[in-house]
Amino acid sequence: MKIDLGLGGIFKGLGSFIELLGEMAEKGETEVTRTGEARGPGRTRAMYGFAVKIGAGGAPQVERFGNVRDTGLGAVVEEVREPMVDVFDEDNEVVVIAEIPGVEENDLQLEVRDDILLLAASHGDRKYSKEVLLPCAVQPDTMKSSYHNGVAEIRLAKAAPKGA
Repeated sequence: MKIDLGLGGIFKGLGSFIELLGEMAEKGETEVTRTGEARGPGRTRAMYGFAVKIGAGGAPQVERFGNVRDTGLGAVVEEVREPMVDVFDEDNEVVVIAEIPGVEENDLQLEVRDDILLLAASHGDRKYSKEVLLPCAVQPDTMKSSYHNGVAEIRLAKAAPKGA
């Protein structure tokens, strides 16, 4: 389904993306999130947003989330939402935190392939899916997950380096 959501409006009042990064630097912020919601024809509900994080070395990382995709020909609202995800590279494990409201713990489907976590959940009209690139290969059989108040936490032990 194609609808006009005025996605350019997500940056209104912020100026340009470069100005947003400048504001973050001036305020000493390392993370900013902007979200929006729109209604299309019928029951169509579009959720969209992005998170900007200043990583190591001052390089900005932008992650989008929601169910709106830009096809180059306009915005398209998909049935499946992309959850907001944070990945933490800790000493011996990788921790993934995903915001997945409106589902139950037993609705979560998790699969690991090398350094990619496939995350999906579906409950009623709430559908989520995301491929999460992990910072390194992990041991899939060590995966532990918990879910509380719309937030999933997934922990995976790092794989031993090849040749070690």
